[in-house]
Amino acid sequence: MTPTGDSPTPWPPPVPPRTRGATFEQLAAAWCSAQGWQILARNVTCRRGEIDLIALDKATVVFIEVRQRTSSRYGTPAETVTAAKQRRLAAAIRYWLAGPVGRRYVEHPMRCDILAYTTSEHPPEWIANAFPVAPW
Repeated sequence: MTPTGDSPTPWPPPVPPRTRGATFEQLAAAWCSAQGWQILARNVTCRRGEIDLIALDKATVVFIEVRQRTSSRYGTPAETVTAAKQRRLAAAIRYWLAGPVGRRYVEHPMRCDILAYTTSEHPPEWIANAFPVAPW
């Protein structure tokens, strides 16, 4: 506490979650590109959900959820993709597939992957087919 009773401002100031999320999404996009995947879309949002990244792995459309945790105290990054989050992803996937770009990929094989980061210095944990692709 300062003499006036105010709490001191932490230094360095904490990074806002959106900024931190954007950083890890950029790292994930770079990782996907390094695997030879083509990035089709980033941050696809609709009223009911969001998809962090959509990539093309050869002919397979990959919907990617990027997760980051500095500690596994409350679960690993991958464990934070709950059933509710999967439903929101499914809604966003349906939205994208109905749009002008997604419509071109409706007949392609699809999967949902997780790229889980604990730090920015290490490669992500890649969980291919992390959860079933629901019938869209």
